[in-house]
Amino acid sequence: MTIQSNEFNVAIVGAGVAGLALAMALHRKGVPFTIYEEAKEYSVVGAGIGFGPNGMQALDMIEPGFRPLYEALCVGNKPADAQWVFFEGYLLEPGLGDGKPWNGDRKSAWGHKDYAHRKELLDIMTSFIPIESVKFNKKLVSIKEYTDRVMLEFADGEIAVHSILAGSDGIASIVREYLLKPTHPEEALPVYSGAHCYRAVIPMGEAYEIMGEKTDVAKIYFGHNRGAVSYRITGGKEFNFLLLKATPNEPWPYSGRVTKQITQEEMLADFDGDNIDDRFRRLVAKAKPVKWGLFHHAKTSTYYKDRVCILGDSAHASMPFQAAGAAQGVEDALVLAYVVEELMKSPTRGSQQLVEINAGLRAYDAIRRPRAQKQLDRAFEVGKMIYFQHPECGDDMTKILNKLQNGWLDWLWFPDLKADVDTALSQMRKELHK
Repeated sequence: MTIQSNEFNVAIVGAGVAGLALAMALHRKGVPFTIYEEAKEYSVVGAGIGFGPNGMQALDMIEPGFRPLYEALCVGNKPADAQWVFFEGYLLEPGLGDGKPWNGDRKSAWGHKDYAHRKELLDIMTSFIPIESVKFNKKLVSIKEYTDRVMLEFADGEIAVHSILAGSDGIASIVREYLLKPTHPEEALPVYSGAHCYRAVIPMGEAYEIMGEKTDVAKIYFGHNRGAVSYRITGGKEFNFLLLKATPNEPWPYSGRVTKQITQEEMLADFDGDNIDDRFRRLVAKAKPVKWGLFHHAKTSTYYKDRVCILGDSAHASMPFQAAGAAQGVEDALVLAYVVEELMKSPTRGSQQLVEINAGLRAYDAIRRPRAQKQLDRAFEVGKMIYFQHPECGDDMTKILNKLQNGWLDWLWFPDLKADVDTALSQMRKELHK
């Protein structure tokens, strides 16, 4: 069956955070769209997630009704006077670095109850999207572009025709591969970052038995080729953690997949040794024995071609160490939605509109790609600090924390997103009327 329409309409492939944010924005602006999601329902798989102030600024501009619902369920650090602590730095070694001169609370330039479970977030986002605009069980198998349309073919035989395709189909994006493989084949697939992790969400009571009051405030634990990240979610009822192991100069051994089921013994062996506090062995024993490769899109030369563009993890999947990936996807959605709204308002349609679409997507690319790339690069650098691999800081915790806790994220947290939108629209209009 072919779905065809003569009206301006957008295909969104993938119902993750970025895709849903774009759908929220387009729905509010009255732009017709359809979400195509491969899964049979909205995914509840995931763990903790958070937005910095930039993400909330973007969501305020997308849908003012989002913030009160999200903030009602968000959780931050337990002590009231610790809300302005983005993270506390400790060591993975026995004793955790308690009493060291560099140890202690350091306030950041922003503090807020920010973390939630991914399912809670998606429940709120999807409440703003008409269910009739979403099609599940839609596995994209091919993309064909024509001067007047883009055609999507799905595994069930359905064919859909749209004005623009926005790919938000995750780190292993089919849309990204279509976009980049012909001209930048080395950028089409995600790249192994040199580390893997084990992740889990456990009841706070179980976490407290192991870590005690260390569960109260978000933490990064630093160590030689190992690390950990932890914070509270689900109203403080659950504890989200990642345990990390770096394998420098070693390739990812499981070609074609980013996760691998292993044995409990193999998982525990990654945190063996006298230089690791036994509490982390007790924590990792509570994780599922699934090795998650930490992959990212190290470089991306373009976010668009003709009528096709990418956003979110499809465009700039990154390391999780700045808690910033989801917010970058929301920023993408914000700028893209304004560009698409402008295109919808144009009386031009069909092949004649391709010039306008290219100008719009080029403006989106010009605004979003440099900023998202900077976030990606700096998140990778934070990982190097966590594993004591950073060329400048090494294992000097004073240097590391002075770098990370003194304005490291200010450029990311406090953008002028209205100016970003205005600049994108101005560039688009200038190109079309020169």
